[in-house]
Amino acid sequence: MDILQALILAVLQGITEFLPVSSSAHLIIVPLLTEWQDQGLAYDVALNSATLLAVIIYFRSDIREMISGLIRAMIEKTLEGNHEARLALLIIFATIPVGLSGLFAHDIVATNLRTLEVIGISSIVWGVVLFIADRRPGKETVREIGLRHAIIVGLAQAIAIIPGTSRSGITITAGLFSGLNRVAAARFSFLLAIVVGILAGGHEAVGMVENASTTPWLAVIIGFVVAFIAAYLTIHYFLKFISHASMAPFVAYRVLLGVVLLGIGVLG
Repeated sequence: MDILQALILAVLQGITEFLPVSSSAHLIIVPLLTEWQDQGLAYDVALNSATLLAVIIYFRSDIREMISGLIRAMIEKTLEGNHEARLALLIIFATIPVGLSGLFAHDIVATNLRTLEVIGISSIVWGVVLFIADRRPGKETVREIGLRHAIIVGLAQAIAIIPGTSRSGITITAGLFSGLNRVAAARFSFLLAIVVGILAGGHEAVGMVENASTTPWLAVIIGFVVAFIAAYLTIHYFLKFISHASMAPFVAYRVLLGVVLLGIGVLG
């Protein structure tokens, strides 16, 4: 892996991981257009760890408050009036479906669904669904997130293992359908990404350790730093953007990307 490849993949991962446009679609189409060799597990782990660190640092205040809330709940033995503890438990609860789907369907997805056709169709279909949800966003804020929201978003997140769906895209879509406003839906999606990222990162790290001797460490380090910066800035400006604008640009991009992928699949 050369430095140019490391830079381009890091920027793509950092930007697309949290936008509702499917990072898997981009990381698959780039090698097809450039004929680059697979970047390897260690590099994938580095990029995923970088984006995870970015979201943790960005929401460090929320995380600190939730941890304090959980400690307070254990001491007081009640969740009454403890929004922070309730939110933390709802995030954990909403992660269960994707954990189960990953456990039981990972091999099927990895062997049968990582095709340009599946990714292209998923990008288009879920882009249209996002457009429908975004036409009438709810008004509920993060402080109003409850069990109903967690169930709807959690079940939707389980579908995100299908390539091209976009974890952030489908969870934001589900959040909008459940009554959350755009910013609340996005913030809940990003907080969910922390737990999902930790679970996925732990699994991938085991494989990285087994192949440490062949790891291109310079590319890994550069990729980590660039992906972290790109992800942090993306989270910040995306939340600002959707506070006063719709998801329409992301929907249009998803549909266009899906058409391109389907075209490549047919011509290829």
